[in-house]
Amino acid sequence: MKPFESFMASHFEEYAAYRKSLGYAKKGIKPSLLAFDRYLKAQNANWDRFKPSFFLELRGRISTHPNTANTILSNLRSFFDYLVRRQIVEENPLKDIPPLPERYFIPFVFSPEQTDRLLNAMCKNIRRCQKHFLFDTGIYLATLLLARCGMRINEPLRLLRHHYRAKEGTVYIERTKFRKDRLIPVPKAVLVEIENYLAVRNALCPCDQNPYLLAGKKHKPLEDCHIRKAFHQAIEDIGLKRCKQAMGNITFGKPLPHSLRHGFAINTLSRTTARGIPAQQVLPILATYMGHRKYQYTAAYLKVKHAGDVAGLIEFTKSQLAVI
Repeated sequence: MKPFESFMASHFEEYAAYRKSLGYAKKGIKPSLLAFDRYLKAQNANWDRFKPSFFLELRGRISTHPNTANTILSNLRSFFDYLVRRQIVEENPLKDIPPLPERYFIPFVFSPEQTDRLLNAMCKNIRRCQKHFLFDTGIYLATLLLARCGMRINEPLRLLRHHYRAKEGTVYIERTKFRKDRLIPVPKAVLVEIENYLAVRNALCPCDQNPYLLAGKKHKPLEDCHIRKAFHQAIEDIGLKRCKQAMGNITFGKPLPHSLRHGFAINTLSRTTARGIPAQQVLPILATYMGHRKYQYTAAYLKVKHAGDVAGLIEFTKSQLAVI
């Protein structure tokens, strides 16, 4: 990211380093600090400008989206709390600034039938010529792992060959969103697909030195842009293509690769509870499987089991959808 350039650059760097020492990711706070840094530079501001009115004006200028403005001001409020503790400023100028009314984002959630249709369409789009077959099959397998294992899009792309443990039927996922590792079992149908892919890969490329389980080009992994392009083509093929829609303060999202993760969690909860298994027994296992940092993030999926339940989806969104 760009360096800080305003008169508070050193304080921003110290605060970012302080948060990192507490275990927070540095990049989590830096975008907000950079936005404030740019504003300070553009306004040629100094310490004397730090009045509530200055931050009210900032709130109106930094973004047209209230959720973004609230996030930035919340991070700045924490930053000034830090300065108060360091006795650099006497009081926090943002302490009495209320948040803007937020807009809620409702993600698209795939039903089991829609997931099957999507995967079938992606399978049909695999080019059967030798030049493209392995590459396209790798893209299909990455999407299959999103749909059947609830992975985040970067997780199957970073899998190395030794992360796949055929005898155990598991994959080992390193360095997840919250820097957690996890070992997860893979459904038998997915294991068959992986084994077939590796058998063809070994036959076509016996001297292949690419270390990644799903090989990209020139000893590199697949990239998420490859997955997104094939995903959106399949979405169009099966007639699910749609734009985001706004209704009042609610925005309904379009189908995205990450929607498969939401669908996996919600459909898993639906299937298990339909068999009479209490959600309290399912949630700890599902949380570990999906790599959630907190149990509450998985419990949020209880708020919605059906994509058409708008009230439930709103509650789901309020339950920190961004972190899952």
